[in-house]
Amino acid sequence: MTNKKSGGLGRGLGSILPDIDLDAAQGNTVAAAINTIPLSEIEANPFQPRKEFDEEALDELAQSIRQQGVITPITVRKMPAGNYQLIAGERRLRASQIAGLTEIPAYVRVATDTQMMEMALVENIQRENLGAMEVALAYKALLEECQLTHDQLSEKVGKNRSTITNYLRLLNLPAETQLALSKDQISMAHARALAGVEDITSHLEILRTIIERQLSVHQTEMMVKNAKAKPHASAKKRGELPSIHAAAQSQLKERFQSVVEIKRSQRGKGALTIHFNSDSDFERIMNILENGK
Repeated sequence: MTNKKSGGLGRGLGSILPDIDLDAAQGNTVAAAINTIPLSEIEANPFQPRKEFDEEALDELAQSIRQQGVITPITVRKMPAGNYQLIAGERRLRASQIAGLTEIPAYVRVATDTQMMEMALVENIQRENLGAMEVALAYKALLEECQLTHDQLSEKVGKNRSTITNYLRLLNLPAETQLALSKDQISMAHARALAGVEDITSHLEILRTIIERQLSVHQTEMMVKNAKAKPHASAKKRGELPSIHAAAQSQLKERFQSVVEIKRSQRGKGALTIHFNSDSDFERIMNILENGK
């Protein structure tokens, strides 16, 4: 018996893996069919761009699933060992586990790692409320790992090129600004305004002012405008970090994903400070120091 094509996967997934007859699938040919699969046989998607999920929203979805079941099947691929690996639908999978289900309807597909990464990224960009930095990193992965052009990426995710470019520019911001954006301390509009401040000292001063005073985007834009109007001294400011220390400070910020400050006197004495936001954040930093990860 031949399985017919199944709709409802969305333009993104359909453009990556078009449906064909399952009985005709051979080798690494892409295939699709709907089966009911035990939850215990499904493993996580290693290419999932979303790292955090709203627990309250998951509980609400679980309640809906208890009443109506899983309306839209998840998408998985069959692994050589006979189990399955999730491609798309992690919220539905997690909510089904919370709801106490033992099985879930799923589109079963055959896909390469590259195809799987592309599907997971496109699915999340189109259907999930990803953070700005998560979207930017997803776009970068699609361009680099999946070797897409900007035009191909624009078509797959249904966004114009200027929108994609604005997200990619976020990846050029200082680590401290990226971290503030990831923690929702500033918005993407704030970050876009800050991107116009190339002087790192002025940039970070404005960033900290935004957070401390909870400035609006308009207030931020005015600060940026004023900062650009100020003449920059050509000579090094007294107390400015040497390049080797400034580079180390940036590397440590990236490694610890936290605010790191290095202060150094003219005689070479100084202090290294690593900031933390909570006890759990402190434990995370200590784990990195002690175990290197």
